[in-house]
Amino acid sequence: MTQPTPSQPAICDYEGSTYRADFWEGKGRDYEDAVERLILRRFLPRGGKRYADFGAGFGRLINEAAGFEEVVVMDYSRTMLQDAQARLGRSDRFIYVAADLYKLPFAANAFEAGLLCRVVHHLADAPAALRQIRNGMAAGSTFVLEFANKLNLKAMLRYAFRRQAWSPYSREPLEFVRLNFDFHPAYIREALRSAGFTPRRRAAASWLRLGLFKKVLPLRLMVSLDRLLQPLGGMLPYAPQIFVENRIEGAPTALVERDQLFKCPITGAPLHREGDVLLSTEGNPRWAIRDGIYDLKEPLS
Repeated sequence: MTQPTPSQPAICDYEGSTYRADFWEGKGRDYEDAVERLILRRFLPRGGKRYADFGAGFGRLINEAAGFEEVVVMDYSRTMLQDAQARLGRSDRFIYVAADLYKLPFAANAFEAGLLCRVVHHLADAPAALRQIRNGMAAGSTFVLEFANKLNLKAMLRYAFRRQAWSPYSREPLEFVRLNFDFHPAYIREALRSAGFTPRRRAAASWLRLGLFKKVLPLRLMVSLDRLLQPLGGMLPYAPQIFVENRIEGAPTALVERDQLFKCPITGAPLHREGDVLLSTEGNPRWAIRDGIYDLKEPLS
C-alpha cells in the first residue's frame, strides 16, 4: 500500500501481487467474468481509434476492445502490466502505461472510449479519479464505470433483520476493509455528473453470486438468468455490481495524435520523447520507458 501524501489519498498497490492466479484462474469466477463481458458488449462502442482501460491489471478485459486501433493498457502496478504484456504481446496497437489515477498523464481528447472496472472500489477519493479520467476523454466519447454496490439485496436483508449495523440506504461510501469500498448508486451518479460525465444506461450484474447457486446451477444457466436480470439495474439497482454507461456531451472531437498522447503528471505540460525518456516541455521532470512500458508514476531522479 502506498502511503498518502498531504495532497493525495493512500493507494491500493498490486505491485508484486499474484492477483491473476489468486483471484481469477481456477477460482470459480467464470460466472462473474462472463456477466461482466455481457454488459461491456452492450455499453462499449464496437470500435474506434483509441480506447483506455484505466486499471487494466493483467489485461483480462482487453479483448472487449478488439475493434479499436490503439488500446492503452494502464495500471498502477508495473508487475501487473508486465503480466498483461506477456499475455497480449508487444505491438504498436497496445500502449502500456504505469500511472496514478489521481495524476493521470493523458492529454485532453486522448480517448473516445474508456473503462474503469473492478478498480473504483479501491479508491478513497473516487470523485477525484473520475475527474482525472474525464480530462482525457474527448467530446462524444463513452466511458463505462463498474462499482461495488452498497445497496444490494443481501445488505438490505441483513440490515432489515439487524444482522449488520451500517445502512445500505445511506449515500456515503462504506469502507468495509482498508481501501475497499462499496458505493451507493446515487453517490456514484452524483460523482459522475460532477466530473463532467452524463450517465445514461445502467445495468446490474452478478445477481446470482452465491456459492450455493454456483454449486447447483450450470454456468450457462446462471449467465442466461443474469442476462435477463441485468436491465433491472436501471430501476432496481440491487445486485452486487453496477455498470454505468456515460457520455461526454458535445459533437465528437478529433483525438490527439499518438505523439501528443502524454502530458506531464507534475506540470501538466506536453511530453516529448528522447530515446527511452519522456521529457516535460516545462521544468525538468523526466519519465522512463522501460521494456515497452511508459512509467509515469514517478519521475526519474
